[in-house]
Amino acid sequence: MDALAILQKLFLALAVGLLVGVERGWQERKGGPGSRAAGVRTFALIGLLGGLSALLSTVAGPLFLGFAFLALTGGLLPFEWREADLANSASATGTIAGLVTFALGAFAVIGSAPAAAACAIAATIILAERKVLHDFVSQLTWKELRSALLLLTMSFVLLPLLPDRTVDPWGAINPRQLWLMMVVIAAVSYVGYICVRVAGERAGLIYAGSAGGLVSSTAVTLAYARMSKTRPGSALALCAGTTAAWAVSLLRQATIGIVIAPALLAPIGAVMGPPALVLAAVGLALYLHDGRNRTQAPLALSDPFELGEVLRFGLLLAIVLLLAKLSGGATHGLSLVPLAAVSGLVDVDPITLSAARTTGAGITAPYAATVILVAAGANLAFKTAVALVLGTRSFALVMLATAATAAACAAAAWFAFG
Repeated sequence: MDALAILQKLFLALAVGLLVGVERGWQERKGGPGSRAAGVRTFALIGLLGGLSALLSTVAGPLFLGFAFLALTGGLLPFEWREADLANSASATGTIAGLVTFALGAFAVIGSAPAAAACAIAATIILAERKVLHDFVSQLTWKELRSALLLLTMSFVLLPLLPDRTVDPWGAINPRQLWLMMVVIAAVSYVGYICVRVAGERAGLIYAGSAGGLVSSTAVTLAYARMSKTRPGSALALCAGTTAAWAVSLLRQATIGIVIAPALLAPIGAVMGPPALVLAAVGLALYLHDGRNRTQAPLALSDPFELGEVLRFGLLLAIVLLLAKLSGGATHGLSLVPLAAVSGLVDVDPITLSAARTTGAGITAPYAATVILVAAGANLAFKTAVALVLGTRSFALVMLATAATAAACAAAAWFAFG
């Protein structure tokens, strides 16, 4: 390592300490001189000390860095204890912040400089948002915490353990992909819950539905259909959020196809654009109508998501995947259109990517557009079926009328421009 590289790493270690020190100094800015165990200068020096210790450990051995860390801990603790005693406080944040600053300074020298900088910024944000975090924890309910832990367990404990390969004789069921879809469904429900709490019922459902449409509009439909049974008076608001998800999903599918194969811009844009606009307009109309005619109390959600509902949908999804695979195997040799009609029931991305990638090489642009449009229609039919089966009568009827309107618009555009 040359002298310039060493100086750059040491300056980063110093900057890490300075960043944390500025935040610590700002938090305790009302204290008089000598009232703080560590301020801007001390934290800057701690970061530099971590960098120098890491640099010296490359010569003296790794134990040197460990002894330096212990020495800093021993030297910092008495001063932090004295400050806490004078302030009648039991907080260990200052001590931990000092140790983290030392570690980040060391990591900036012997590890990844960008990662050290990113971690320093993240740590400073956590320190600065003390009041926000404390208020959030004080308002957190047990059901919200339990659901969050369950979602994290599903995502980071169970998901990596599942095999990322098909396990059935027909090659249809991939446990990891199936579980990932269930995680998405649970996450959409949880995000919807948080949006409703933060932004209110009507706006929150629209925000969550639109964001969920980027990932899985089917998951949004499932979550909102289930929600309509626990809160039937909010059917219009839930329909508005579901319609927003459908519109975003349609635009997302069209964008994927057009980006991969620009030749699809005219055939896909002309047919998928109008129904997407119709869905957006219907969603807005439902949103406004719900606001003018609302007589029910605000939506009071009791549970971010129910694991039983998620598991039941996972079972349904596995059945549909199996049927799609069996049907696709029987028709693949004849045409991509029947395959799109079956596979689109579950997921439009694989068939959209396949058709777009082979446009101009194996199939023509009009035929690829037909395949993508059939998949979109099948997916709309499946989501409508989910609304009919799992939602209340009013929710199901509104979504059925919305789907029929969008389908009619797409058919008219097809005959006009196809």
